[in-house]
Amino acid sequence: MGQTFIEKVVQKHAVGIEEGYKVKSGDFLMIKPAYVMTHDNTGAVIPKFKSIGATKLADPRQVVHTLDHNIQDTSAKNLEKYKKIEDFSRSVGADFYPAGRGIGHQIMCEEGYSWPGTFVVASDSHSNMYGGLGCLGTPIVRTDAASIWATGKTWWQIPPIAKVELKGKLKDGVTGKDVIIVLSGYFNKDEVLNHIIEFTGDGITQLNIDQRLTIANMTTEWGALGGVFPIDEKTIEWLKRRAEFIAARGLEGVPSDKDGSGEHPRMNLKNISALIENMKNLLSDQDAYYSKELSIDLSSITPHVSGPNSVKAMKSLSDIRKENIKVHKAYLVSCVNSRVDDISQAADVLRGKKISEGVKFYIAAASSEVQAESEKRGDWQDLIEAGAIPLPPGCGPCIGLGTGLLEDGEIGISATNRNFKGRMGSPNAQAYLASPAVVAYSALCGKIDFDWKDENLKVNGGIKINPRPKREAVKVKIVQGFPSSIKGDLIFCHQDNMNTDGIYPGKYTYIDDFKPEDQAKVVMENYDPEFGNLVKDGDILVGGYNFGTGSSREQAATALKYRGIQLVITGSANQTYTRNALNNGFLVLEIPELVDDLKQRFGKDKLTVATSIHAVIDFKESIITAAGKEYVISPVGAAAQELVAAGGLENWVSQNLKA
Repeated sequence: MGQTFIEKVVQKHAVGIEEGYKVKSGDFLMIKPAYVMTHDNTGAVIPKFKSIGATKLADPRQVVHTLDHNIQDTSAKNLEKYKKIEDFSRSVGADFYPAGRGIGHQIMCEEGYSWPGTFVVASDSHSNMYGGLGCLGTPIVRTDAASIWATGKTWWQIPPIAKVELKGKLKDGVTGKDVIIVLSGYFNKDEVLNHIIEFTGDGITQLNIDQRLTIANMTTEWGALGGVFPIDEKTIEWLKRRAEFIAARGLEGVPSDKDGSGEHPRMNLKNISALIENMKNLLSDQDAYYSKELSIDLSSITPHVSGPNSVKAMKSLSDIRKENIKVHKAYLVSCVNSRVDDISQAADVLRGKKISEGVKFYIAAASSEVQAESEKRGDWQDLIEAGAIPLPPGCGPCIGLGTGLLEDGEIGISATNRNFKGRMGSPNAQAYLASPAVVAYSALCGKIDFDWKDENLKVNGGIKINPRPKREAVKVKIVQGFPSSIKGDLIFCHQDNMNTDGIYPGKYTYIDDFKPEDQAKVVMENYDPEFGNLVKDGDILVGGYNFGTGSSREQAATALKYRGIQLVITGSANQTYTRNALNNGFLVLEIPELVDDLKQRFGKDKLTVATSIHAVIDFKESIITAAGKEYVISPVGAAAQELVAAGGLENWVSQNLKA
C-alpha cells in the first residue's frame, strides 16, 4: 500500500526509523520538525526547558519566538514578561519577533518557516494554518516545545488521515471562510475529529492562498489536528511573489543568520527551484489509504454565518437575515481572516460609507506587513474613514484580551475563528462568525446581513468511511528497559466518548498536594464507583471510542497508571489524552477490532466488566492475543518505547542531555 502526502512528509522528518521502513498512520515516531514556534507562552516553556537540565537550544535556527497575544497590555508586569522572553530568546540565539510585528502564524508564513512539504509545529492550536501552503502544521503542548528546544525532536503518533475533495467553483461573493463554516456545520458529528486532512479536487485551483490559509486555519475548529492543501502552481506563484517582495524590502528585521549572499535564508528563488523539482515526490500514491473520504460541491455553498457561540451551528445568510439580529460589535481581526485580501473585501463594502450608529467595528491586521500593504492600497484608510477602530497587529479580542471585548447582553459578529461562549468577552454575550465582507456589511447595517440575493441552495456533500485495511504484523526492535511483551487481564469499560471528568473528577485537579496514591483511589469514580473494587494491579484497561475526550488534564492518564493499569486499549483515543499519557510514560493503543469483539460479547449492561480474559501483548511481533484470537497492533516503535522506559518525556529529555 502506498503513502499519502502526509505520510511522505512525516517520513522526511522521522528520526531513528529502520532503513526501508515506510511510515503509516498509527505509527509512533520520533520527529524532528523543521521549526517550532511559541508565542507569549514562551514564558511558560522556559521554566520547563530549564527544569529538565537544558542550558542551550539543540538547534537555534529551529526555534522561533513571537510576541503576539497580549500586545495591547502595556502594564509594567506584561512588559517585564515580554522583556524576559526577549532576553532569553536572544541569549539562546532563537529567531525572535517582537510585539507589533504580527501574529506568529502569519509571520511563520511570511518569513518562510512554514515551507511547503515540511513538518512544522507550534504550541498553539492554529498552527494548522500552515497547511494552506502545503506545510504539515500541527499543535504541540508546552512540554513538547521544551523537548524540541533541548533535543531538536519530540514524539508523534501519525493520526488517521482523511481526504476532503473540493469540487466545482465558488460563486462570486462566496469566500474561503464560507467554505470552512459550511464544512464545520455540515459535517458536524466529529467526522474528522483528531484526523489530519488532505484537501484535494478540482475546486482547489479556484482558491487563492489567503483562502486556503483561512480554511486550513479553521480545521482546528472542525476538530482536526491539521488540514493540508497540495503544493501547486498557485503555491509556487505565491512564494515567488513573496521572495520578490522580500528582495525589494531587504533583510532588515530578519533575525536568522545570514550567509552574506544578501538573500533571505528561507524565502529565496534557490529554495523555490528545489521545491519545484521535488513537487512530484510529494504527491499521494494512487493506492494510499484514507480512513474517510469527504466531498463538497463548492458551487452549492452560499454565504453562511456560524453561531451563536458554536462553530458547528451554521445558518445561510438568506435564513439568518430574516431574524433581524442586531449587532453591537464587529471584528476584522486574528490569524484566520486579517490578510490583505480580507481587508480589501471589507473596504469594498464600506468605501465611502459609514458604520451604523451604535456599532463598534474593530480591525487589526495579521501582521505589520499586511497593514503596510493595506495602507498602500488605501483599504486601511477606507475602513478608518468609515468609522473602524484600529488595533495593533496581534491577537487581541479574538482571545478575550485588550480593547473591544463583548459585554453582557451584546451581540458580536466576527471574522475570527472561534465564537465559544465567553471567549471574546462576557459569557452573557453572543458571538457569530462570518467572512470579512459579511462582517463589514453587518457593521454597516447594524444587523447581520449581506448584499446577497436570496439564493438558498442546498449544500451538496457526502462522506465515505473506508474499512480499515488489515495490517500485517511488523517485527519491532525492543529498546533497553522496555518489555518485549506484557501479560494481564482485561478490564472492560464499554463507554464511548469517555471524558476526562469520568476518568479523573475535576474537583481533584487543583489540589496541589494530591499524591499518586490519592489519584489511584479516585480514578474512574465519576464513571463507575465500582471500578475501584473490580480492577487489580496489572490489569489492562479496554475502553471504547474517543477515549479521553474533554479537558486536557494529565491526571486522567496518570491516575490510571498509579492504580496499576499497565496500559489502555481503545477503539480510538483523544489525541490530547494519548499525548498526556505517553508524556508520562503510559501507553495507549488503538485496537478497534478487540473493542468491537468485547462490546459484542459483554454488551452495555455493566459499566465495568472484569472479563477474566488473559491477554498477552507481544510488542516485538506487534500482536496481542486475547480469548484465543490474535489482533495486529500498530508497531510501538523506538520513540514510544524510550518514553515508557524513561518514565515520560521530561525524564527522556534529561537522559538524552546527560548522554
